Amino acid sequence: MTKKRIVVLYGGKADEHPISCISVASVLNAIDTERFEPIPVGITKNGSWIVDGEDPRGWNLDNGTLPEVKAVEGSREVVLDIALGQDGFFAKNGDSLESFGHVDAVFPVLHGPFGEDGTVQGLLEMMNVPYVGCGVLASAACMDKHYTKVLLAAAGIPVAPGITLDARSYDKDSKFAANGADILAQVQAAGLEYPLFVKPSRAGSSFGVTKVETENNADELAAAVFEASKHDWRVLIEQGINGREIECAVLAPKAGEQPRVSWPGEIVLDSRATDEDSFYDFDSKYMDSSASHVEVPANLPAETLERVRQTAAKAFVAVDGMGLSRVDSFVTPDGGVMVNEINTMPGFTSISMYPKAWEATGVGYSALITELIEGILR
Repeated sequence: MTKKRIVVLYGGKADEHPISCISVASVLNAIDTERFEPIPVGITKNGSWIVDGEDPRGWNLDNGTLPEVKAVEGSREVVLDIALGQDGFFAKNGDSLESFGHVDAVFPVLHGPFGEDGTVQGLLEMMNVPYVGCGVLASAACMDKHYTKVLLAAAGIPVAPGITLDARSYDKDSKFAANGADILAQVQAAGLEYPLFVKPSRAGSSFGVTKVETENNADELAAAVFEASKHDWRVLIEQGINGREIECAVLAPKAGEQPRVSWPGEIVLDSRATDEDSFYDFDSKYMDSSASHVEVPANLPAETLERVRQTAAKAFVAVDGMGLSRVDSFVTPDGGVMVNEINTMPGFTSISMYPKAWEATGVGYSALITELIEGILR
């Protein structure tokens, strides 16, 4: 059997760069090399595409260091010829170009802006190259939490109450303190209940997220909005939901097929035993293995688990999802289900929720990668 040549993209310009690096290490170590010939292509933080850089297969977070794609001795720049499509991938050798050969598909293991937001997807669409994951619309809409909520609400799917701010005109010299009274007035007018979560609209991995608990404190609100604005000028202020965050993995490798949904899982914050106010931030996701653990299926009644699965499938369809997504929902004490966000290229390490949820549902990690790739091959 002729192996299919798969370009695997990782790194990127987003804050999530190191998480992409960890995800791709797991993917490259688990991909079926009897079926596929992976070609790792790293994207540096400044946006350069390279091959033959540091081997990402050995990357992890065990030593507390965040990995990074860098040009090193022997690495080569990647050049794309859009018009040549699947034959348009080249490595630069001095003044000449060396072809990758015919590329059967691309697996963009990229998280966040410039990877998960429709930009790379649009490039691959222009080249007419098959790729794993959601298309341009779903990728762009789900990267922007504001527009995710707009689409979900239009489909009749409950979302958290909140407001969206445009921070571009705010007073940076005062770190938005001068805008605090106006921000507070908007929160009050919307009737939002505390605690509040302030977050950038287009960022992932909990970057720039602040929990605000003190009611009617304009300074605290302004400081939280300023922190979020470091990652995006569009900032969401959402009402904290009294509920458990339950995550569902959705899979639809072939275009047009009905999405399959895993058993819902839950990230259990072990740190809550000593700190009731803790929440799932970047450190507890990636840097502190003792901070949390995954439970699949979540400890909920069977009818509630099924309601979560049905809501996840409905949300995936509402945003025109393809390939894969992780749908994160809140389950309230009365069993209600409210969608929080949709990740179109969720964390893909072997211990991330997406593969763990499918493993618990009967699809192993390597088989999951194979399904995703084979579903798009021509």
